[in-house]
Amino acid sequence: MSKGVLGAVLTALVVLGAGTTAGAVGETGGGTAGDAVGGAAGQVAGLVAGEVVGAAEADLAHHGHVSLWDGRVGVWLVTENRGPSDVLDATVRLAFSAPMAGGQELPPGCLWSSSRVVSCRTGALPDGGTAGELALDLRAVGRPQELTVDVSTAWRSGGVDRNSVNDRHRVLVLATGDPYVF
Repeated sequence: MSKGVLGAVLTALVVLGAGTTAGAVGETGGGTAGDAVGGAAGQVAGLVAGEVVGAAEADLAHHGHVSLWDGRVGVWLVTENRGPSDVLDATVRLAFSAPMAGGQELPPGCLWSSSRVVSCRTGALPDGGTAGELALDLRAVGRPQELTVDVSTAWRSGGVDRNSVNDRHRVLVLATGDPYVF
């Protein structure tokens, strides 16, 4: 943890601890100031870890396959929200280990972040819903015999995803034309 973040956490703990009394902890007044500071420490630690305290939870998952043949890269991807809350919008990031050729058009809602990264908007994902299939047909620079594709959620509107294992994948793809599933 950086010194700046650690300092902010410690300052927040001191401020939260100083303004808490024993009677303010529970409705019946049975708690202690130490209990309140411990609870505040958990909330501050959650904020430092990137969580929004009290935010809804939504579990995004990306699944599909990638193929590589004759210098072409095909990506087929579906994003799913396993809930329990709706997601207003999200962005999936596809990072390639080899650069892609310039001048290629992408589907609506997608943009080039660099010659190796494409970011695509999923749109709204209701609890239990999926985004339409995303299909990319790209040309790599040269004819790589293999490459890796990192698939991840770059951003989501609202909600905390406590299970990021199913929305982060690294796929090794060989130039066989076979679909490598993730």
